[in-house]
Amino acid sequence: MKISINGSSELMHADVPRLVAHAKQAADDGMAGWWLAQVGLVDALTVLALAGAETGDMELGTAVNATFPIHPTALAAKALTTQGAISGPLTLGLGVNHAPVVDHTWGMTFEKPIRHMRDYLSCLQPLLESGTADYAGEDYTARFEGVRPAATTPGMVLAAMGPQMLKVAGSRTDGTILWMTGEKAIASQIAPILTESAAAADRPAPRVICSLPIAVTDDEGGMRDFVGQVLAGYGDLPSYRAMMDIDGNAGPGEAMVCGDESSVKEQLAAIAGAGATEFAAAEIGGSSEDFARTRALLREVNAAA
Repeated sequence: MKISINGSSELMHADVPRLVAHAKQAADDGMAGWWLAQVGLVDALTVLALAGAETGDMELGTAVNATFPIHPTALAAKALTTQGAISGPLTLGLGVNHAPVVDHTWGMTFEKPIRHMRDYLSCLQPLLESGTADYAGEDYTARFEGVRPAATTPGMVLAAMGPQMLKVAGSRTDGTILWMTGEKAIASQIAPILTESAAAADRPAPRVICSLPIAVTDDEGGMRDFVGQVLAGYGDLPSYRAMMDIDGNAGPGEAMVCGDESSVKEQLAAIAGAGATEFAAAEIGGSSEDFARTRALLREVNAAA
C-alpha cells in the first residue's frame, strides 16, 4: 500500500505558499502523492498547478471537487490547464458532496445523485480525453469542442462509498477516494463492489484510496478525543455515518489511525489487508514532535511498499 499525504487540514490557514511548501515537503519525503480538498475560497487546482513546479513527477490530486457548483466544461478547462502546467500526473477526485451543503449553501437540490454523476461524467470525461463533448442529459448537457492544453489525460476517482456510486466508480473511473472509512467497510463493501464493477466493465483493477486522520503520539486517548470533537460533524452525514457504523466506530475519533509507532503500523497494515491500494494521510498532532513522528513513520511505511 502506497502512502500519500492529504494536505487538506492546511486549508485552515488559507495560505497558498504554505500549501505549496507542504506539497513540496511531501515530494521531498518520497511520498506517492499529495491531495487537496476543494473547500472554502482556496482553489485546489490552482494550488496544484503552482505546487507542480516544486513536486516533480509526484502525483497531485483533488480530494475532492464537488460536482454540483461547477459545470463539467469549466472543470475540464481547469483540470486540463493544471495538467498542462505540471510534469507529474494529476488525478481528479470528484464527489456529489452532501445534501445540507447542496441544498442550503448552494441553494440547489440534492436529488438523484447517481443520475447526476453519470451525466456529469458523460460530459466531463470526453472533454478530458479529446476536448470534444456532445452529450445531452437530464442534469447536464455539453456540446463543446476545444483545443486541449495538456497532452496527458488526468486520472479520475470518485468519493464513492455507497453501492450504487461504487458501481459507477468501478465501471467508469479509476476507483475511489474515501474519508472516515476503515478496514471493515473497505473489506466488506468498498473493495468487493468496486472490483466487481471494474472487472465487468473490462477496466483495470481499481484504486482504493483510504484517507483518514493519523497521529503517532503517546497520548492516544487525548488525540482521539480531540479529533472526535473537531470533526464531530462528519458523524452526522449519512454517507460517513454508514461507513463508521460498518467499522463499529462511534465517531471520527475512533475512525482515525492513532497510537504509538507499533500500533499505527498495525492499523495501516490492517487497512492494506482489507484492500486499500493507497493511504492518504491527513496528519494530526498535538505537538511538533507528534507531527515529526507521524511523518517519519509514513516515510518508513511508504519506502517499504
